[in-house]
Amino acid sequence: MSWKFWQRTEPVYMDDNMSSTPSTVGRVAGGLIGLYLAVTVVLSWWWDYEPDQFDVRENAEQMAQSANDSLVTGYLTTATVITLADTLLEKRGGYLSNDVFPPGVWMDNVPEWEFGVLTLLRDAARVYRNDLSRSQSQSAEDPDLSEAEGKFFFDNSSWVLPQTEDEYRDGAQLFRNYLGRLSDSGQTNAQFYARADNLQQWLAAVETRLGSMSQRLAASVGKRQLNIDLAGDSAAQQATASPQDQLVKTAWLDIDNIFFETRGYTWALLHMLRAMEQDFGDVLDDKNARVSLQQIIRELEPSQDTVWSPMILNGDGLGLLANHSLVMASYIARANAAIIDLRTLLTQG
Repeated sequence: MSWKFWQRTEPVYMDDNMSSTPSTVGRVAGGLIGLYLAVTVVLSWWWDYEPDQFDVRENAEQMAQSANDSLVTGYLTTATVITLADTLLEKRGGYLSNDVFPPGVWMDNVPEWEFGVLTLLRDAARVYRNDLSRSQSQSAEDPDLSEAEGKFFFDNSSWVLPQTEDEYRDGAQLFRNYLGRLSDSGQTNAQFYARADNLQQWLAAVETRLGSMSQRLAASVGKRQLNIDLAGDSAAQQATASPQDQLVKTAWLDIDNIFFETRGYTWALLHMLRAMEQDFGDVLDDKNARVSLQQIIRELEPSQDTVWSPMILNGDGLGLLANHSLVMASYIARANAAIIDLRTLLTQG
């Protein structure tokens, strides 16, 4: 027999503090985790928010008063672009599309809304650089606007080095620099040309965006579609062959994303249209087209109505459940048709 068998063993008594420490640490850790989750849930509810609309003239007047500027042609539209960018970054919860921690990383409706606003800002920055600030195709680009376009086209989900917010904030500041020079009568190198062809160029970009959004929203129920890609030109060609008849359907998980992206885009578009109605007022009146632009605004306003349903429903067309995507698509399609008519008036009126 080994010595260890006969060795007397004494009972070991644990100190009360030793036995309670692990359970105390566990309770504290569990409480902190629960508190953290509760806070993130409350924040996600608080941040799930779409900013209210603002009055574009009042906004421009306040901006001009604070900077001691004069309301020259193009001031309202440029001030609106700046305020849209500021709202994108400074709204409740800030900019969420590049969040990597809860609750921002869990949220998708507001980030999609942000992308819709960003899409309009990118289109606006491009048309400012290429058309609105230039008298003709051979004229020089505005240095602030050419740099601002690149800022707004920066990756919308970059968390660090550099942060997306920093790039977009720089883009807004460059627009402020341009606006300051635009309103200074002593500087003639910054201009805003409110011409019919410039308005038509911007509306062409809007028409393309709305057409794509309407198509994706309407495809929530799926539909058979004939290939009309080369229709109207017997000599037209494309890189690869496409089916002559195919089912077009937006994935179920993507529908609510497209819905809120469209709400963000139309929210920003409404402000731009209201500002351009005033900056391009003489052009619109000369073409007898002001009422046409006002009708576009009228068609888009219902797209910002409150969504009372806790989730975006997408029933089958005329089925039992509502289809929010088809309702939104109808607003977009009607506005797009009005834009086509307005572009015709600006060209031929």
